[in-house]
Amino acid sequence: MTMATTLSDMELTDHNKVVLLEGGVLAPLLHLVSHGDIEMKTVAVRALRNLSSVPRNGLQMIREGVVEPLLDLLLRHSSSSSLRGQVAATIMHLALSTASQDCSETPITLLEPEEDIFRLFSLITLTGPEIQQSILQIFLALCQSPSAADIKTKLTQCSAIQVLVQLCEHNDKKIRSNAVKLLCCLVKDGDEATILELVGQKWLETLLRIIQTSDDEEETTSALGIISDLPENPPITEWLLGAGGIPIIVSFLQRGRHNDSHKVPLLENAVGAICRFTDPINLEWQKRAAEADIIPVLVHLLDYGTALTKKYAAISLCRFSQSSPRLSHSGPKRKGFWCLSAPPETSCPVHGGICSIESSFCLVEADAVRPLVRALGESDPQACEASLDALLTLIEGERLQSGSKVLAEANAIQPMIKFLGSPSLMLQEKSLSALERIFRLPEYKQKYGPSAQMPLVDLTQRGNSSMKSLSARILAHLNVLHDQSSYF
Repeated sequence: MTMATTLSDMELTDHNKVVLLEGGVLAPLLHLVSHGDIEMKTVAVRALRNLSSVPRNGLQMIREGVVEPLLDLLLRHSSSSSLRGQVAATIMHLALSTASQDCSETPITLLEPEEDIFRLFSLITLTGPEIQQSILQIFLALCQSPSAADIKTKLTQCSAIQVLVQLCEHNDKKIRSNAVKLLCCLVKDGDEATILELVGQKWLETLLRIIQTSDDEEETTSALGIISDLPENPPITEWLLGAGGIPIIVSFLQRGRHNDSHKVPLLENAVGAICRFTDPINLEWQKRAAEADIIPVLVHLLDYGTALTKKYAAISLCRFSQSSPRLSHSGPKRKGFWCLSAPPETSCPVHGGICSIESSFCLVEADAVRPLVRALGESDPQACEASLDALLTLIEGERLQSGSKVLAEANAIQPMIKFLGSPSLMLQEKSLSALERIFRLPEYKQKYGPSAQMPLVDLTQRGNSSMKSLSARILAHLNVLHDQSSYF
């Protein structure tokens, strides 16, 4: 008892905590937790809380069976609230230790039977703020651990999303903040039907209010992450629009236009959240987003964002560009004397009509083509694919000739040839399909055909059946294979 009291009160260095645990102090403390009176249990738990703050100790304590007696104390309603608070804080330390594990190690799991997950989470609605806070932090840590996928699945099964949606309106800012952070983890890979059932206009307004007013940047980042990961469902987008979602989200992108490492997740989530407003199925959404000056910001992020930011920016620009052909308009006919009339507006080299950033979302007018080409040099294949998708909108349909000219001037064709040898199957297929069309034009066939020959020959040997056939067809255009080749 004296030893436990000393350990519970002493200020110990991390090294001393490790030495004590290695010296065998855990067994007598566990005995007190399981068999002592309330006073002994309280002192022993405080000592365990002190020792468990070192991740190495936390993992060792889990291995040696500390979790079950602690959970028993926490779930026992006869335990005093102060003791249960100490227990919850200790389990939180143990959860944090599981999140610190090296991926090369055999993972150590905090909550083995799924009943433990259900029982522990159920306490959120049955306890006071201190224990609620610890339980939220326990599951937040577990969602960063090697068992994260299983934890998220089990939490969804026990209606955690519904509980967390309610806690997002909690008066206690710390509880609200951790509820938002945990909800962000669950929404990312959550069941779409469950999420749609629980999300309503009032709750989305609450989420936007948190984004505007919270002084906890991690909470703001998580709230933006939730909006980014919510299903792209028209009513959700309309509710967000009605609550002023676009200017609120865009303000974070405009404030963070320079590299600032600690704001990276916030910017990534903000640009991801904007994507839903750029869906070409609804021109009104796109116009509202363009009026908020989002397009120049997206172009800027192609050069200064992370790979994920560039991916989201390119996705939005691709969606905007899909609407450009129907929005580009011919200029007014001249009347009166030619010498007295105003000079004509220059027509777009791709769309042929009058384009602007806000009226037709034109990539050429937005000076987005070269930044998109530079983004093709990213090591992340998803960022490359999104940028390629945006560029290829310029050669769709009847715009093949004019769009290919713009792509060639921006040096976009050579990266496509390089992608023929990419490990990414999607990049290979999209580049191959684009080159097949571009090489129908004699000037590009002549200029770029020779450098594409070897990658194309390679694809006829190792590509899938459709790529073999298309590669052979291009090689026939280039007069490298005969039309009668067995690859057709």
